Amino acid sequence: MEVLVPARRVSGALRLAAATTLLVALVSQIIEKVVNNDMVPQEYFSYFTIQSAMITIVVLAVGGIMALRCDTDTVLYTTIRVSVLAYSVVTAGVYNLLLRGIPDEGYVVAPWPGEIMHVWIPLIVLLDWLLSPGRPALRWTALRIVVIYPLAWVAFTLVRGAATAWFPYPFLEFSTGFVSVALYIVAIAAFIIGIASLGIAYSRRMLRPRVRAEA
Repeated sequence: MEVLVPARRVSGALRLAAATTLLVALVSQIIEKVVNNDMVPQEYFSYFTIQSAMITIVVLAVGGIMALRCDTDTVLYTTIRVSVLAYSVVTAGVYNLLLRGIPDEGYVVAPWPGEIMHVWIPLIVLLDWLLSPGRPALRWTALRIVVIYPLAWVAFTLVRGAATAWFPYPFLEFSTGFVSVALYIVAIAAFIIGIASLGIAYSRRMLRPRVRAEA
């Protein structure tokens, strides 16, 4: 316990620092877009990156406080945390593989908030999952929680896109073909489930065989 407590305090401080950094990046980008008359709230806040960033800020802040006050994270928090892990890694992957380099329409914002949201925070979230102490083992049923938000986001985005002809990401546009859209959705869903599954497996790696079989 003497070793765990200082490590938890360091973890808590780092989580709070990451939450603050992400909040500053998000607010900075919003202010810049507003000042330059480029803010369309109903579109900006429809991006998966922006929504998941706001979720990540809350999860990191709550986790930071929890790490400073408790020796172990709760199972509920850890379930939400593995969800954020999956969303963050997928956000980084989709952006850097599919979206990086695509010209922006309208005013071009400063690049550093986007780099923080798409690169550095996902890396920190991943390292936090791998290295921070006090994480309980998760049951595989946690996957059901992980997929709730992405499924709801996709459903809302497609319905809204069909009504307004605006989509947050080009690979979701119906003009690319329904098969193409479906394949991208399935691939990203599989990516999310895969990352979350690896995260759950990592949380369970120290379980004894009998306990793992019962979970």
